[in-house]
Amino acid sequence: MRKQKGFSLIELLIVVAIILIIASIAIPNLLRARMSANEASAVGAVRTLNTAQISYNSAYPTVGYAATLSALGGTACSPPTSTGACLIDTQLASGTKNGYTYTLTGVIGTPGATYQVIAAPTVPNQTGTRYFCSFADAVVRSAVSAITTCDGAITPLQ
Repeated sequence: MRKQKGFSLIELLIVVAIILIIASIAIPNLLRARMSANEASAVGAVRTLNTAQISYNSAYPTVGYAATLSALGGTACSPPTSTGACLIDTQLASGTKNGYTYTLTGVIGTPGATYQVIAAPTVPNQTGTRYFCSFADAVVRSAVSAITTCDGAITPLQ
């Protein structure tokens, strides 16, 4: 009789079962790490928007703060204008970046004297669990529930 070379079906099933067990342990940790990365990116983006608003207000004092994200962004930057200041990247200017949606509201008056930025997870509990906001004081705040208005009552980020 010749000996057959190879693996038996039982051996292959044991290897597949071990791989599935390892994957079931690793995937939830990978998803948590991705959510943490998205949240860190959202905080960085809110800080970037604060810096851009301060720069915009300095560059265009008759306009004040920018009323839209697209006014802070722009593609034709020679020279920058008040409708396309080229202070933030085009992806952030579109309002969606790394699992978060950004809205810029609350610009009142001429020149615009105040603003508020709100970052909300695109898919809550999958792309992030926290909401972030900031206004003209440039302090980033966070909450675990949806934010409609950013004010001093929301907890500042530590």
